Amino acid sequence: MHCLTGCAVGEVLGMVLGTAFKWPNAGTIAASVALAFFFGYLFSLRRLRHAGLDWRTAVRLALAADTVSILTMEIVDNAVVLIIPGAMDAGLTSARFWGSLVLSLAVAFIVTAPVNKLIIGRGKGHAVIHKYLH
Repeated sequence: MHCLTGCAVGEVLGMVLGTAFKWPNAGTIAASVALAFFFGYLFSLRRLRHAGLDWRTAVRLALAADTVSILTMEIVDNAVVLIIPGAMDAGLTSARFWGSLVLSLAVAFIVTAPVNKLIIGRGKGHAVIHKYLH
C-alpha cells in the first residue's frame, strides 16, 4: 500500500500542477508519472530506511519492489484520464477533474492489485521487502 499511496500522491500532485499552470497534456502526464515514481519510491525508501537498511540496499530493494507496480498504475490511471472526455481540460474546481482522478486511481488500483499479487506470489516485487518491514 505504501507504493500505491505514493503513486497516487504523485499522480494527483502532477495533475494539479499541470492543470494549475495550464501545461499541455503531455507535460501534465509527464509530471504526474515522474512524481508518482518519486513518491512511490520515497514512501518505500522511508520504510526501508526506518527498518535499518543502508541507503544502497534500500534503493535497490525499492526499485526492484515498486517499479512494475508503479508502471502498471501509471499506465492505467493516465489512460483512464485521457479517455474521459474533457478531463484533461477541466479546471481544478471542476467535478470532472476530481471525478476523473478518483475514477482513474480506482481503476488503476483494481488492475494493479492482482499484478502485485501475482508478483508477490512468485517471491518477487514487494515480497522481497516484506521481510524487512515488520
